[in-house]
Amino acid sequence: MKKTLTAIAALAVTGLAAAQSSVTLFGVVDAGVSYQSATSRDAVTGASSKQSRTSLSNSGYNSSRLGFRGTEDLGGGLAASFWLEAPITNDDGATGISTFNRRSTVSLSGGFGEVRLGRDYTPTFWNDTVFDPFGTNGSGTNVISSVSGSSALGNTNYTRASNSIGYFLPPNLGGFYGQLQYSLHENTSTSGDSATNSNAGRYVGGRFGWANGPLDVAVSLGESIAVDTAALTRTVRTANLGASYDLGPVKLFGELSSVQIRFETSLARSHDSYNGYLLGATVPVGAGLIRASYSEVRYNEGAAGLAGEDPRARKLALGYVHNLSKRTALYATVARVNNRNDAAYTGSLSSAITTGYSSNGVSYSGVPRSSTGYDFGIRHAF
Repeated sequence: MKKTLTAIAALAVTGLAAAQSSVTLFGVVDAGVSYQSATSRDAVTGASSKQSRTSLSNSGYNSSRLGFRGTEDLGGGLAASFWLEAPITNDDGATGISTFNRRSTVSLSGGFGEVRLGRDYTPTFWNDTVFDPFGTNGSGTNVISSVSGSSALGNTNYTRASNSIGYFLPPNLGGFYGQLQYSLHENTSTSGDSATNSNAGRYVGGRFGWANGPLDVAVSLGESIAVDTAALTRTVRTANLGASYDLGPVKLFGELSSVQIRFETSLARSHDSYNGYLLGATVPVGAGLIRASYSEVRYNEGAAGLAGEDPRARKLALGYVHNLSKRTALYATVARVNNRNDAAYTGSLSSAITTGYSSNGVSYSGVPRSSTGYDFGIRHAF
């Protein structure tokens, strides 16, 4: 009898372990020392001043995160899965699993592809990060991403969209891949004499690409409604094309991007545009990887720059990653931004100078003419 009970208990434990074997705890802990500086000039006297800051930061190579994911085989080629991923700030420990706003999805997949519900990356963001040698992390993040995601553009659906319904093509299409996404605005509509109907918060977009051998190329389109009131509708429309080609000794990257902010009132229509491009490369060297990129964004905001030309922001970034193992790496990055004609670059290399300050009785306002950043850190994934 004892042997029988022992066997039953063992089977129960084994069954429980098997039932939970598809649930995975994963994460990234990334920390480094970052130095950032920005130089501005007084518009009247031409006097210059520099602000700088040294900090222990996180996510210089990969974004620090903690997550849970799992899959259940439903039979007949069907599978159900979930993904909950939270950002963490391991440099100060202030942010832990208080929110899963990096990703929180549940999905059903099969031969038809995958239907995914929840908060997820937008199709238009994928090209900005996949075809950036620095993966839109740290001081090396390209200016296309920094400008598109800045608070000045007000596009809260740039990186991720909440309340979204997504569809992904199945992976057996000869290298073709793609996705469609629609994000519900979840606003309340009122009919009658005081009718209201706001679409603010809605996002719709798609991405289609082909990856085969050394070549990967993808195009994406998206539209996000940032403001929708009786007085003003502001829409952000994004289109980009990215590609990479792995030659072996070097892997090349490139992207073209166009972002338009459309303003519509009862009296007039207008728009601002931000057109950019990126060129980059990675070079494997033994256990390490050299990374380099050059990116530029031109602003057309309805007013000429100081020299009669459109404002622009340019960034050159260089970096090196040394892999100590498959999960642990050391990294170093240096980047420099040059702003021309008062381009309002607000990326990670801009310090408090972007909001204006005073030094020795002189007021400095606007944006810095140049910014420099360095990252030195370690990344461990599990």
